[in-house]
Amino acid sequence: MQHDQLASAIKQWGLELGFQQVGIADTDLAEDEAHLLNWLEAGRHGEMDYMARHGTRRSRPQDLLPGTLRVISVRMDYVPPGVPDGWDILENAALGYVSRYALGRDYHKLMRNRLQKLADRIAAHVGPFGYRAFVDSAPVLERALARNAGLGWIGKHTCLINRAAGSWFFLGELYTDLPLPADAPATAHCGTCARCIDVCPTQAIVAPYQVDARRCISYLTIELHGSIPTEFRAAIGNRIYGCDDCQLVCPWNKFAQASAEPDFTPRHRLDGAQLVDLFAWTEDEFLARTEGSAIRRIGHERWLRNIAVALGNAPAGADVDAALAARAAHPSELVREHVAWAQARRAGDA
Repeated sequence: MQHDQLASAIKQWGLELGFQQVGIADTDLAEDEAHLLNWLEAGRHGEMDYMARHGTRRSRPQDLLPGTLRVISVRMDYVPPGVPDGWDILENAALGYVSRYALGRDYHKLMRNRLQKLADRIAAHVGPFGYRAFVDSAPVLERALARNAGLGWIGKHTCLINRAAGSWFFLGELYTDLPLPADAPATAHCGTCARCIDVCPTQAIVAPYQVDARRCISYLTIELHGSIPTEFRAAIGNRIYGCDDCQLVCPWNKFAQASAEPDFTPRHRLDGAQLVDLFAWTEDEFLARTEGSAIRRIGHERWLRNIAVALGNAPAGADVDAALAARAAHPSELVREHVAWAQARRAGDA
């Protein structure tokens, strides 16, 4: 099979395996490397030390996997049909908002398995070849590679946007030593739009295409291990795991497609559960109800930390006050501190 024929076949096989699009990129990321290094130099990665620890391996695929010539990039839609509108949840401060990507099963294993099947199909036609599959599992500039593979452009909020599918999708990669023809990079179509910049609750998008993670609610509720800075707590509102505002407001998401993957169906009513109910979960309940979910990685302590902040921003109610009082003497100093803040805020003292 000729390389151009193989590239076409790979794209078709990817669609058959449940990916919505497949593209092929070369490995030149020099401009993106400069952007990454400037971002790190400014300290905008916060406590995500792993971003700096891997150095330029993130922007040089051949250094991560010697022999890499091309990157097969894939995307998969993740918002299932029937999920309540995100703004409706955000406007009801008694409910907990969970980022749409984390409502169902953790995507890492699902996509990695599909990528392995794609690699197996390639091997069945060309014989053994060098490859490695990645799904948020290694230092990879996945959005830059996806852009170069023609899957979309990097928007001003730094998420990837596809003209026909918006931005509600996951990305994955197969690094390979096959000299496949590369696709043309996607062109940008944000124009003068700045809705994502304007809507960010904590002004984390400090300039077009520049996000300061230290201000980002997704970072504060997921990546940050310690105390959430008090200056951001009111702005967090009822967002208890991640934040989607910049995507919710993006006009290109009117073209987003619902996912047909049953594994992405919301679990335990996380697409609109009451904060007081979520705050009542014991650690055993948390572990059981987040099994196979991306949420589990933050642990029960940070789960309670996040919800305590949201309860501090919730409407007046005896149920909220009782829920906070029940956790006021929690063994974790981190939880106690955020509960105390929430109680003070509700009393008008914070």
